Amino acid sequence: MSYLESLGLLHRTHGGASKQSRFAYEKNVNEKENINVEIKQAIARKAANIIDENDSVILASGTTIHYLARTMGSFQKLTVLTSSLRVALELCMMPNINIIQLGGEVRKSSTSIVGAISESVLKQFSCHKLFLGVDGIDLEFGISCSSAAEAHLNQAMIECAEKVIVLADSSKINKKGFGKIADLDRVDTIITDRGIDLETKERLEDMGVTVIISD
Repeated sequence: MSYLESLGLLHRTHGGASKQSRFAYEKNVNEKENINVEIKQAIARKAANIIDENDSVILASGTTIHYLARTMGSFQKLTVLTSSLRVALELCMMPNINIIQLGGEVRKSSTSIVGAISESVLKQFSCHKLFLGVDGIDLEFGISCSSAAEAHLNQAMIECAEKVIVLADSSKINKKGFGKIADLDRVDTIITDRGIDLETKERLEDMGVTVIISD
């Protein structure tokens, strides 16, 4: 049973085992950095292609968002608002990117900012695009993450962005996190990998969500 659980084929329950859990559990950012690295990097590269010069963008937290930040050095003029300390430090090495770091409570497990201070600051901005990492995408529940505080901040980000782009490898599809961020009708685009099943992709597109598959 332990072997099958390690492969992600079974989820341990009281009295036995069931198929893989549909619930997303919180992992430390250092652990996430080592999961599906090449897939996340490919998703990040695809996301960078839909950023335009002179855009004002929001980069939320998450390892795929961090990989996106690493691809942005070629832009000549860009404004980035971020809740992620890692993203801000990455962008500091790129002279043509103007960085606005949200302030507030530091959530150490994700090295990101959360809380009322950051949510209040967001009300002062209007941005072209939000790039959002999530822990779960469920056709009924919507997009979610494992932290209620992160979910609440992400809701505030959605309110000040014209377009919402979710970056999520296919392991996040058909899963739910503890904190709901939004219904899928608030999402414009999902960038994922070829692991997404055709039925789910088609249902997302029927809902009006553009699904982009990374290389």
